[in-house]
Amino acid sequence: MSDALKAVSPIDGRYLRHTEGLRDYFSEYGLIKYRVWMEIEYIIALSEVEELKGKLSGVSSNQEALRSLLSSFRTEDAQAIKDIEKVTNHDVKAVEYWLRDQFDKLKLGAYKEWIHFGLTSQDVNNTAIPASLKDALRKITKPKLEEVIAKLDSMSNEWEDIPMLARTHGQPASPTRLGKEIYVFVERLKLQLDELNNLPICGKFGGATGNFNAHHVAFPHVDWIAFGENFLEESLGITRSNTTTQIEHYDYLAANMDTVKRISVILIDLCRDIWTYVSMDYFKQKIKAGEVGSSAMPHKVNPIDFENAEGNLGIAIALMEHLSVKLPVSRLQRDLTDSTVLRNIGMPFAYMEIAMNSILKGLGKLLLNEDKLAADLENNWAVVAEAIQTILRREGFENPYDMLKELTRTNEKIDGNSIARFIDGLDISDSLKEELKAITPYNYLGIKPKRG
Repeated sequence: MSDALKAVSPIDGRYLRHTEGLRDYFSEYGLIKYRVWMEIEYIIALSEVEELKGKLSGVSSNQEALRSLLSSFRTEDAQAIKDIEKVTNHDVKAVEYWLRDQFDKLKLGAYKEWIHFGLTSQDVNNTAIPASLKDALRKITKPKLEEVIAKLDSMSNEWEDIPMLARTHGQPASPTRLGKEIYVFVERLKLQLDELNNLPICGKFGGATGNFNAHHVAFPHVDWIAFGENFLEESLGITRSNTTTQIEHYDYLAANMDTVKRISVILIDLCRDIWTYVSMDYFKQKIKAGEVGSSAMPHKVNPIDFENAEGNLGIAIALMEHLSVKLPVSRLQRDLTDSTVLRNIGMPFAYMEIAMNSILKGLGKLLLNEDKLAADLENNWAVVAEAIQTILRREGFENPYDMLKELTRTNEKIDGNSIARFIDGLDISDSLKEELKAITPYNYLGIKPKRG
C-alpha cells in the first residue's frame, strides 16, 4: 500500500500531485530548512557589524562555506535535526546544536557560541515562517492565481460580444454580455491580487521580549534596531515589526490571510456561477473517453471540477479565518498557542492550490452553447420593457412604467410581436416607434466595460 493511500489528509494523499510543490515551504522539512537559513544568515550578518568584526573574522571569511550548508541541505539533515530534538525536546535548539556540529566540521568551532547569539526561538520562527510564506506566495500561489485570471481574461475577450440573458433574483433581467460577466471576476481577482502584492510580510526580531535585552547588555554601543531592520530587509527579504512582545503580533499575517480569503470567496462565486450556467445549458462540457459522470445515469457529464473547487475553497477559507483571528491574540508577552497553529499555515494554501487546479481544468472543458443563449433571449422579450419605458420617460410620456408593467406581468408569452403591437398602439411619432422597435434582447446590452 502506498504512503498516499494511508495519508490522513487528502493534501498529502489523493491530491498530492497538486500540493507537493508547497512541501518546500510548509512541511516540517521546509520549516527546519528555513530555520537553518535564518541562523546562518544571522551569524553572517553579525560578522559584518563593525564592533564585532574582530570577534567573527572567521565567519566573515567563510560565508560561502556556511551558505553551502543550506544549498546542500537534504532530508537527511532535517532528520538529523529531528533526532537531536528527541533529546532536547526543543525544535529550535535542535537546529542550533546541529549547526554547532557543522561548524566543527568546517573548522569554525571557535565561533560556535555566536550561533543563536542573543536570540529567542521566536526570533527564528517569526522570521523563518514569514519568509517561507512569502516564497510560497511568490512561487506557487500567486502564479497559479495569475494563470486563473489569464484564462478568465482570455474567455472574456473571446466572448465579449455574445449577448446573454441576465438573471437577478434568479429571474430574467436586462440582457448583458457573457464576456462582461466573466470579466467581472477578472477585475475582482486582479484588485485583490494587487492588494496582496502591496501587503508586507512581517517578522519579529528583537530578543526574548522584543527589546534586544541580551544584545544591548553585551554590546550597548551597537544600534541593534537598525541592525534588525537591515537584517530582515536585506538578508531575509521581509519587513521587521518594530515594537513587539516575544512574538510577532501577526497583524499583517492576518491581513494577508484575509486578502487570500477574499480571493477564495471570489473564486467560490465564480464556481457557483459557472456551475449554474452549465445547469442552464449555456455551456456544454468536453467529453473525455472512459470518464463516468454518474454511477447510475450514463448520460451525465457533471460539473465536478467546479464542485471540487468550491468544497476545497470552503476548507481553505475556514482555516484562513481561524489563522487571521487567532494569531494576533496572545496572553501578555506570549503564550504557545500560536506555535501549533502556525504549523498549519500551509494547509489553506494547499486546499486553494487544489481548487485553482480544478477551476482551470473545469474552464478548459467548457464549450459555449450559443443556441441556448439565443433561445433564452428570444423567449424573454419582456426584458426590453425597461428600455421602452425609459425612452418614453425621456419623451415626457405619462406613466410608461405602469403601462409596461401591465403588458409584461402576465402568464402569457411576450415575444417580439407582442412588443411591436404595444408600440404601434402608443400615441407617439413614427420615428419614435421605429426607435423603440429597433430595441431587441440581442442589442439592449449597454456599454462594454473598460478593460484594465
